[in-house]
Amino acid sequence: MKKVMLTALAIITLATQATAWAPKGDKIKTPWAEKITPENTWREYPRPQLKRAEWTNLNGLWQYAVTNMNTQKKQVKFEGEILVPFAIESSLSGVARSFLPEDKLWYRREFQVADQSKNKVTILHFGAVDYECNVWVNDKLVGSHKGGNNPFSFDITKYLNKKGTQVVELSVVDPTDTESITRGKQQLNQRGIWYTPVSGIWQTVWLETVDKTHIRSVLPQSDIKKSIINLNFDVANSSGKETVEIKVLDNGKTIATVTQQIAAQIPVALPNIVRWSPETPKLYQLEIALKQQNKVVDQVQSYFAMREVSTVTDEKGFRRVGLNGQPIFQWGTLDQGWWPDGLLTPPSVEAMVWDMIQLKAMGFNTIRKHIKVEPALYYYYADSLGLMLWQDMPSGFANPRRELEFIEHDAEKDWEAPADVAAQRQTELNEMIDNLRFFPSITAWVIFNEGWGQHNTKAIVEWAQKKDPTRHINGVSGWTERFVGDMYDIHNYPATSMILPEHCGNRISVLGEFGGLGLPVQGHLWNPNMRNWGYKNMDGSMDFVNDYARLIYDLETLIAQGLSAAIYTQTTDVEGEVNGFITYDRKVTKIPPAFMHILHSKLYNVIPATGTTLIADGQYGKKIKREIELNGVKKTVQAPFEIKGNATVKAVHKFNVNKTFKNLSLWLNVNDYAKVKLNGVTVLDQPVRYTRHYNQYNISNFASYLQRGENVLEIEVTQKENGRNMLFDFGLIGF
Repeated sequence: MKKVMLTALAIITLATQATAWAPKGDKIKTPWAEKITPENTWREYPRPQLKRAEWTNLNGLWQYAVTNMNTQKKQVKFEGEILVPFAIESSLSGVARSFLPEDKLWYRREFQVADQSKNKVTILHFGAVDYECNVWVNDKLVGSHKGGNNPFSFDITKYLNKKGTQVVELSVVDPTDTESITRGKQQLNQRGIWYTPVSGIWQTVWLETVDKTHIRSVLPQSDIKKSIINLNFDVANSSGKETVEIKVLDNGKTIATVTQQIAAQIPVALPNIVRWSPETPKLYQLEIALKQQNKVVDQVQSYFAMREVSTVTDEKGFRRVGLNGQPIFQWGTLDQGWWPDGLLTPPSVEAMVWDMIQLKAMGFNTIRKHIKVEPALYYYYADSLGLMLWQDMPSGFANPRRELEFIEHDAEKDWEAPADVAAQRQTELNEMIDNLRFFPSITAWVIFNEGWGQHNTKAIVEWAQKKDPTRHINGVSGWTERFVGDMYDIHNYPATSMILPEHCGNRISVLGEFGGLGLPVQGHLWNPNMRNWGYKNMDGSMDFVNDYARLIYDLETLIAQGLSAAIYTQTTDVEGEVNGFITYDRKVTKIPPAFMHILHSKLYNVIPATGTTLIADGQYGKKIKREIELNGVKKTVQAPFEIKGNATVKAVHKFNVNKTFKNLSLWLNVNDYAKVKLNGVTVLDQPVRYTRHYNQYNISNFASYLQRGENVLEIEVTQKENGRNMLFDFGLIGF
């Protein structure tokens, strides 16, 4: 009887432990949330670029505690369990509580190490911990790490008990937006474009035991002209006398082998290569064995693609993004990578990949991974699906010092970052590139976004160009231009715009952010009581489809004039931002993907054209005189002309043409509501949002109304909503 009672008690105890964890909070969740358990969370091998057969996953339930900043480890009393790798603020952590800059977060977990042979070392890996942590193993301090976005590891061999249970513990602090750190979109006071903070472990924790002499990394670099893959090796504790056996496979079939003494770089010639592209995302597999005196000491699997990123010139002389020597239009979304249940951590690999598959089905070939670094598996699936990536360096500034650290778009000087802050950001940028440069899907590094903590721009961008000359460097996305890097990137909401190539120097013209049409879907909002917004709020699904189709049509005339990439905001809704194609809970897609694919297909086949200026405008410092009527009074002004307060302004411009134009590109620098007529026919009748750049509209569908000889363009702008000062100007290009 006693044995039966003990058995029953054990069963009840196990059942209680199994059901103790559950997602917390009443916020919306994704369909994958209900599938998550402590036993199945993020079980996949976390490092696809260097894969070993033997490893131990430490994800699952850990003990946790939150104390004040001054608490010492010996004083900690653990208060519950947290599901790793989800941040403490997230629902899927099972905790879902705020974590403040004055707090300290503690973790504890027991684990086993099976093989502690004399010639072996045990490495403890962390995918990412936000923001600064100390790590102990068996009460001994192993090391520390600073920076919330990049993976790091420790050799814990000498800290292990000789047998039995081992214990790992962490302490974590996170200042979020109170200090000058690379926080991305995290903010303690969530509003607008700023989201719930993420603190602590938020990517996979794992162990591997390897020989003291082992492969630390393999970096493939492809030479598509010579059909060679150059493999760059980093081997720990190498004598230089080891032998490496390399096998290249194509769908399981061996196509090349090399056996030789280890070297820093080993070239492998390949037959009949297939070049990687969005249409043919060909990956080759690698099997590598490292030997000492004919004994295998390490075996890894890896992969690579044959592709080349460059700047090319098209038939009209426009500089373009080049893939494998050919111009390619990069058409993508701003992808924040946030989840209502996991925050920065996707609920599962399946969920993470679902987003990417939807974008591919919608007809995008590019993703701008916006100020977030994803788990390594994300980039593997981008490689596999044929999605090109712009990878942002996570930006940040201290909100208490916002006026200093968030520089204005027209600032003459960068922020003078303190030496320790600049050094830390440089360290993190270097870590990010070293960690991710393996993945062929990444075609560009974005260094600064919109002036957030922008400092020492020229030196950092030039450093990045030398660090990785195989990719484009987008030095400044959308803000304070410093005329460095490979791209001239502007942001314009919601309408399309660009810097025309003749004003880009030797750089590529790209539209790094635009769109942002907002459509809230009831029942799928993060917080129905907060401001749910987009850069232009839609009244319903039909308005959304109509305005989106208009933006895609407008892109066509920009691509023809030299635009090489465009990034639409955004993939999904995020908290109060409802400008995604998909709701935050991933349960509603606002426009059918097949319809979007049809819309987008034309963007990849636009023929470059040399434009003819039919009506000159005042962009780029030009001096243009205009005859206008302001509130009923006629006057001659220099454009762009500043109009103060609410007003109605009209202009009638006559111009002559002596040939036929099939395409017309209208440029407007106005605000509120614009009505434009060409030879008496209305060609534009809609609200216009004033931006720092001229908005561009494709009116090619009215090109047939253009006649040889004299033509008349009439424009009337009525500003009656906000009373702000408005610049007034317009231009027209034909081709």
